[in-house]
Amino acid sequence: MRILITGAQGQLGHALQQALAGEDLILKDLPEFDLTQSGSESQIVAARPSVILHIGAYTNVDGAEREPDRALAVNAQGTTFVARAAATLNARLIYLSTDYVFDGTKSSPYREEDVPHPINVYGQSKREGEIAALTDCPNTLVVRTAWLYGHAGNNFVKTIMRLAGEKPFLEVVGDQRGCPTNADDLALVLNDLLTSELRGICHVTNTGDCTWHEFAEAIVIRMGLSTPVRPITTAQAGRLASRPAYSVLAQERLPIVRDPLPHWQDALARFMRHAPRLASTSN
Repeated sequence: MRILITGAQGQLGHALQQALAGEDLILKDLPEFDLTQSGSESQIVAARPSVILHIGAYTNVDGAEREPDRALAVNAQGTTFVARAAATLNARLIYLSTDYVFDGTKSSPYREEDVPHPINVYGQSKREGEIAALTDCPNTLVVRTAWLYGHAGNNFVKTIMRLAGEKPFLEVVGDQRGCPTNADDLALVLNDLLTSELRGICHVTNTGDCTWHEFAEAIVIRMGLSTPVRPITTAQAGRLASRPAYSVLAQERLPIVRDPLPHWQDALARFMRHAPRLASTSN
């Protein structure tokens, strides 16, 4: 199968390269492939993939508040270019989206059919990307995930691992709840979804949920450290972008294709077996 991956050098892109190692992969990323340029559409068409995994995105949540035009150019207009190319090729398009399309005011998991209401620029840009993908390419599946971490690049797990060894204590937000997701696990699901008939929207995360504080505590414990992890409020954290207080995703459509992913604690345990190597390479 000829598969094109945008954002191929990111943490999920690296995981997908492993999961899809037996396939004919076309890897696209900056600087040669720029989603803000209309030429990205012609690059995809010229490559003639049968499946496009659109992973590339502007993912800096606070940065999007400072650079809204760029976030929208990458996540919304860039997705339009990708979707148009997919439609031209009659290719399957899988677009990766986020729990941040929701406002976090529910107290029960968000279902695929719940109406999005993003509360920050990043979430808005990803929602506009969802609309573009679903509108411009008939064979599209939007996969929403959350709190992603992987072996490549920087993420919450690596940051906590580094800080836990440097600081006398950590302060981590305790009033936001979501679903940590291991990029390796997500890549395996995306592999299964490539050839499925599923279209529309599908939520995929590791099962279970926690706060960022609980997530950080679990990381520190698995490192064998006793660094205290103190909960703070979102307001105390003082981040530029608003975050949903509750963004747990219900996964009602995934069982149509395959079994749910393992619990986030199990996924973290597998990831943390690489802790010594990761601790020495994270920054």
